[in-house]
Amino acid sequence: MENKAYANIPKEKFNFVKGRDRSHDAKLETKARSYMRDAFSRFCKNKASVVGAVIIIALVLFAIIAPFCTPYTAAYNDTYFRFTLPKNELFAQTNFWDGCSAESMNKQSFDYYYYMGEETGHNAVKNQQYQKRGSLYSFRLDSYHKTGCIYYNAEEWEYELIQQYQDETNIQVIYPTVSLSDRPSSASTRNDANYYYKTQSRAGGTEIVYDANGDIIPVYASHPVGEEGKDGYHSIRVEGDGEGGVEYEYARRTDTGYEIRINYYEYYIFYHSYYLKDGITQPSFLFGTTSLGQDVLTCLASGARFSFLFAIAVAVVNLLFGAIYGAIEGYYGGKVDLVMERVSDILAAVPSVIVITLLQLHLQNAGSVVVLFIAFFLTGWIGMASTTRMQFYRYKNQEYVLAARTLGARDRRIMFKHIFPNALGTLVTSCALIIPSMIYSEVNLSYLGIINLSSGNLTSVGTLLAGGQPYLTTFPHIIAFPSVFLALLMLSFNLFGNGLRDAFNPSLRGTED
Repeated sequence: MENKAYANIPKEKFNFVKGRDRSHDAKLETKARSYMRDAFSRFCKNKASVVGAVIIIALVLFAIIAPFCTPYTAAYNDTYFRFTLPKNELFAQTNFWDGCSAESMNKQSFDYYYYMGEETGHNAVKNQQYQKRGSLYSFRLDSYHKTGCIYYNAEEWEYELIQQYQDETNIQVIYPTVSLSDRPSSASTRNDANYYYKTQSRAGGTEIVYDANGDIIPVYASHPVGEEGKDGYHSIRVEGDGEGGVEYEYARRTDTGYEIRINYYEYYIFYHSYYLKDGITQPSFLFGTTSLGQDVLTCLASGARFSFLFAIAVAVVNLLFGAIYGAIEGYYGGKVDLVMERVSDILAAVPSVIVITLLQLHLQNAGSVVVLFIAFFLTGWIGMASTTRMQFYRYKNQEYVLAARTLGARDRRIMFKHIFPNALGTLVTSCALIIPSMIYSEVNLSYLGIINLSSGNLTSVGTLLAGGQPYLTTFPHIIAFPSVFLALLMLSFNLFGNGLRDAFNPSLRGTED
């Protein structure tokens, strides 16, 4: 039946459609995005992964840059600065991060530290401020100055050099000595140079003797002014020296030179800045020191740098070998897969601790790093091979693979051009997670003492953790900073790995949240 509605439409209203006006033939205006750009875009949408990546970058930069920003090395140690607390000069006048600890002591113990500052001006009692509560004195003990003075045997040339330094800087390093007869009689305190005042021996140890006003009684070795002393001293003198016709003696002659009484803080500055000129101007440890007097910051940064480099090297080798091995397994299957899988099962069944122990016995001259690398490589690639094998079993029978095989593509092209890119997301994620896994394993082995990575300028995070464990309650800073580093590393890599898995998943390409 004819439709009457169109009968009245004029013929001039009808026009032929031109080819360029067809909408379904219009060219798309959007720009094509590469695979990597699309993956990066998807990764950036995962906020937790971005945070993890930022933390990883910060930790890597810390490991790279920090060793160059400190004058110390991992091999550096100073036993007089053992257990020194973390100190930041920005907080020096606060009660936080100032290198001090809160203490409460009786009068005898308090005076021992208080009179260090009274003599040298280097206050073991911070700012010489304290509060008396009953019989106890509460104050903040400065871990940088609590060593005070020590007796030091110096050869004649060094004795003269210290005096020359004193004259040039007008800084007192050598202080009046104490005669052997006036030193504490107790064996444990006899050579303690901080007892420059009268003491007496008691059952509980050495006790300070006070005058009628409750003050200490100095017992410096001395001789009348004008008489020739045997100390060979000709440099600046402490305040009060020469008064009352008495001149203090600053050294005791020995067979090898002089025994002198020095303030160790000032001697440390002299020795490093004036004598060695190694860039150390004063003792300053941002993260504190270990039980051996090592700088925690330098050791942690050096250990982290080694851990990163070692883990990345192991991860790359395991990725290359494991991916090729797993690709052959998964693609060919059958007897090839059966034989290769049994080989990997046998290797995986051998405990890594046994492997490391045997390698240490047979490769003693190779070094701990080589032993650890070989041990991690012998079994580390198995997980990567298994992951690759599973991905190849998943994709090798897909239609696009069959089409490529029908068109005559070779096995190598099908494996690494068509199947492998689809498995790349999972492999990259596995590789990213191998890095913290390797670091964690290395830390565990060095922490347990199975392998020793501390030699020369080489150290590890695990060694720091092991060294700080006995002092967890008394000096927690030794173990706190390495623990925070390890915790941030493991957490950030997990977040980062999850983001990589989603970013490199081809099935998500082009999707929008």
